[in-house]
Order: sequence, then structure tokens, then C-alpha cells
Amino acid sequence: MDLCALTDVGCVRQQNQDACLVGTLEDGSPYVLVCDGMGGHRAGNVASDLAATVFARELTQGSHTARAVGALCSLMKSALRTANAAVYELSLSRPECRGMGTTVVAAIVTGDEATVMNVGDSRCYRVSGGSIRQITRDHSVVEDMVARGDITREESRTHPNKNLITRAVGTVPAVEADFFTVKLREGDRLLLCSDGLSNVLTDRELLDVAGRDDSAENICRELIERTVSRGAPDNVTAALFIK
Repeated sequence: MDLCALTDVGCVRQQNQDACLVGTLEDGSPYVLVCDGMGGHRAGNVASDLAATVFARELTQGSHTARAVGALCSLMKSALRTANAAVYELSLSRPECRGMGTTVVAAIVTGDEATVMNVGDSRCYRVSGGSIRQITRDHSVVEDMVARGDITREESRTHPNKNLITRAVGTVPAVEADFFTVKLREGDRLLLCSDGLSNVLTDRELLDVAGRDDSAENICRELIERTVSRGAPDNVTAALFIK
């Protein structure tokens, strides 16, 4: 098992509003999460840092009761509720934080199975057997347009509304996440990232790097360096789990 998460401010933004954390539950199961904040001056940074910290704390404190997939989903739902409340309540109490929010994508790996959760457009991919598949579905305006057949998948990459998300942590009193169960084989990888990565690198490029026989840290660094070399208009975060 190899696990790493790295983030970079990119080439345009003045501040990094992404946050990422890795850790283990009480039974040793690894978890990883990526948050991409949004909001005005400093608020996006506050939202992503707070959501990541609270979510990770709730995972570790409640993990002694979680073993099966259903229990892990319940654990992650509880952690999300607490993180959402923390961000929402802070946004109401501080004028400079009004309207802030954040995406979150998280995964817990137990044995040969991963439980994945997402809110917003930060993504989780599975890399296996020379192929890559997006596990999560973006909660975004353009994803809904693709689903309706209004635009193609390729058109969605350059659509002017591609950064508009339809669901976020901390913008409303309660938020729902999507959950996915992923079977993993030896050598499989889970790649979690903010849209600062997926908006710049194609799936083919993600596969070329994430599928390499290398360490998780080296792969994450290469993904970020490639994005920065293309001008990185947004903050960039990459997290990788190698089974």
C-alpha cells in the first residue's frame, strides 16, 4: 500500500483554496480526502481547511464502530453532516465568510474494497489494467447538460459554465453526498483530485502518469508538474492510493 496527497497554488491564483489529507482509521484502513474551496477573500481557503479537518476528525473518532461498507457509508455521512454544519455556521457568523463552501471527495480502503464519497466536482478515478474510469459524477451545471444530451463530453471541457457546481459543503444547512463502492485488485490505484487537475489534463494523460510503476508521491508530483507546465489556471491537488 502506498498513499500520498499533494497540492499546489498553480500559476494564476494568489492563494491555495484546495485542501487534502490522508490518514488511517483505528483498524488501519487508509483514507484520503480532497476539498476545493470557493468564496471571496480567504473564504474558500477557510471552507476547505475547516471541512477537511472536521471530516477527518470525525472519521477517526467514529471509526471504531465501522467495519462493513454500510457502516463506512454511515460514518462518512455523519462526518459530512458535522463538516457541513461547521462550515455553514461559520459562514453565517463572519461577514467575510458569507457564502463560502467547498467540494469534497473522499475514499476509505478496507481490504479489497474502497468506499468513495463526493460532493461537488472534485473527482475520484480508478486506474486498473491499463485503463482509467471516473468513479464519481460531478455535481455541476455542465455534467447535467451532458446527461441531458445538450452538449458532448468533449464540449464540456471548454464550456463557459464548467466551474459552476450544483452541490457544495457548507452553503446550505444540509447536503447530500453520492456514494460508490469500488473493488480493487493488487496494483490498482485510486486517484482523487480537484478540478484544477482534471480540467487541464485529459483522462489519457492522467492514465499515462497514474498508471506508472512508481511511488504515489512521485506520481502526484508529476501530475502537478504537468498541470503547472500548462499554466495551471486554478489550484491543483492530486491524491493517490496504490494497492
